[in-house]
Amino acid sequence: MKEAISLANEELKRVDHLIYVSLKYTRTVDVIRSIVQRMITALEYMLDAHLAQAVNAKKIRAVPGFPVEKCRVLKELHPHDAVMQEMVDFYLYLRKLIRAEFISSQEFRRHVTMTVSMKEEVPIDINIDKINEFYDKIKQYYEHTVFIHEETKKEHH
Repeated sequence: MKEAISLANEELKRVDHLIYVSLKYTRTVDVIRSIVQRMITALEYMLDAHLAQAVNAKKIRAVPGFPVEKCRVLKELHPHDAVMQEMVDFYLYLRKLIRAEFISSQEFRRHVTMTVSMKEEVPIDINIDKINEFYDKIKQYYEHTVFIHEETKKEHH
């Protein structure tokens, strides 16, 4: 579990660099897509940390192999944890977002935008401001994950 949290932290450092260095100077949709993919990876590590904790606490036998199954199990394990529920939903949303068709606009400018078209939904504009919103949300999830890990460690000592 500690390793998964550490890997999530490393991934968040990469996201930070992509946002505040790469995106600042490059301003392309490729960089935005790379940031979203790294966010997904960071969230996967956080979800794995929570699942590993559940295995250690003998709440589940093993960590499920598929992402959607992992999410279902986590939602069942933490029905009253609003942050966990939101994190799982956000993770699934980002996975859907990265696989959807998109259009690039305003590349190489401050308002570089990736407009994503998901089935039966209004197109979503992902720009620098939206990416920063996503990043702030993921940092909160990370802090929540670390907090839960620390609390569990205290209980077992």
